[in-house]
Amino acid sequence: MKTLSLLTAVSIAALAVAPSVASAQQKTLYVAGYGGSFEKTIRDEVIPIFEKENGVKVEYVAGNSTDTLAKLQAQKGNQQIDVAIVDDGPMYQAIQLGFCGKLDSLPAGLYDTARFKDDRAVAIGIVATGLMYNTKVFAEKGWAPPTSWNDLKDTKYAKQLVIPPINNTYGLEALVMLSKMNGGGESNVDSGFKIFKNDINPNVLAYEPSPGKMTELFQSGQAVIAVWGTGRVQSFANTGFPVEFVYPKEGAATLLTTACPITKPNTSPLASSFIKMLLDPKIQLVLLKDYGYGPVLKSLVVPPELGKMAPIGDRAAKLYNPDWTVINEKREEWTKRWNREVER
Repeated sequence: MKTLSLLTAVSIAALAVAPSVASAQQKTLYVAGYGGSFEKTIRDEVIPIFEKENGVKVEYVAGNSTDTLAKLQAQKGNQQIDVAIVDDGPMYQAIQLGFCGKLDSLPAGLYDTARFKDDRAVAIGIVATGLMYNTKVFAEKGWAPPTSWNDLKDTKYAKQLVIPPINNTYGLEALVMLSKMNGGGESNVDSGFKIFKNDINPNVLAYEPSPGKMTELFQSGQAVIAVWGTGRVQSFANTGFPVEFVYPKEGAATLLTTACPITKPNTSPLASSFIKMLLDPKIQLVLLKDYGYGPVLKSLVVPPELGKMAPIGDRAAKLYNPDWTVINEKREEWTKRWNREVER
């Protein structure tokens, strides 16, 4: 997720050297978003159509949400990115830091949860954070499927559990959910840290942020259970690998995949156009099929065969929505504590 292609790296470097030329031509749109299977879907299903319809070259800059936010901070005053696609937590930070411009004429019929104040961003898909497990291994061992966040403490998973670290939304939401179940929540995560340190750590094979490495650990048989999102699990299952997603009985957490046009001199109107293409009903179904995203359009009819894993209907209604205002104020402090106490 953090690796840039050589072509992209060269393009970004060239743009940094000659921003005035690039701005004048406006023939290239730079989109920063997730890597892995999400990048493949965007490259295969979205970019070719957008380039053809708009006569523009789209360069995709792959990285996780914290990577993209760091790029925006590093490029402040000389932004190279036109569109940012990140998790909702970092998106609230990007808006607060003034990086996001206003979207032009969003489509009607969006769920309220997809809208941001002043249309500075929009959700393009709804993800649930919960548990993934290898159905084949569990069946062979006679293990019942996991049902609870507390199952992460089960000693039979020793050195077979993978969890993204808390600079990744999946790991962060696991911390919040465990805290919430044990008398805390966003305002007090002491219980969650204690559980991770004492009860979950012995089971952890790796705190892995990379989706590619996550799937490799499952494919090699080293890992059998993980904390992950419906999007990642759906795309992994689409390859034929025997994995299933579990909505924990205490609740799965909401993760919104969001996009915003970046504020910069001579902002291209194509930035808003690219984002609105991601909201097109056909693309929303592609994101559901390929990536397990719950649609953000109220009117979208979901074929039954596509809605088995994604957070739609009752599953979406039951998701827990984290308080990102509180989390973002504490996130840096939590990360330092995590590195000191948990992932040492």
